[in-house]
Amino acid sequence: MLLADDQTLVRTGFRMILGADGIDVVAEATNGAEAVEAARRTRSDVVLMDIRMPEMDGLEATRRILTGAPGEPRVVILTTFDLDRYVYAALSAGASGFLLKDVTPEYLAAAVRTVPTGDALLAPAITRRLVQRFAERRAGAAALHRKLASLTPRELEVLGLLGFRGDVPVCTARLRPCAAVTPPSRLA
Repeated sequence: MLLADDQTLVRTGFRMILGADGIDVVAEATNGAEAVEAARRTRSDVVLMDIRMPEMDGLEATRRILTGAPGEPRVVILTTFDLDRYVYAALSAGASGFLLKDVTPEYLAAAVRTVPTGDALLAPAITRRLVQRFAERRAGAAALHRKLASLTPRELEVLGLLGFRGDVPVCTARLRPCAAVTPPSRLA
């Protein structure tokens, strides 16, 4: 496996943790550019990548390493920055995992053993937050569907015409045949 982090002490600590668990670190990189070169040279199965590094950050290095070629490594982002934008960017770049540096040694070793099998993983706190956000969006969508279901067919027609990008006279002609007036409170 390949370690990419700009801090020597962090790399040394990770190497010791992984080595104690029987995981061989075959190369180290101090920046993203070195990580890309080392990944190509060593053909490591896993890259443990920091996000913020000099020259090239871990996100760009991940994009360059994961080109879709057969046999490419799995990348696990390991960072102190618990920011959703980093999680989304890492996963969009193709990373198989996103962990925070406060992870236990056992969890780190398990992650390095898990991703080569094709599985993906996120830090538990990130998983919890993503599930909560997904559930909140689903609840909002359900409320919207309930409101739409309470509209009359004519109200739905008017709502549909609001998004119509055709001729204004066509919209006006389609609205004129209305004999009944919908109370404004129903449209709010």
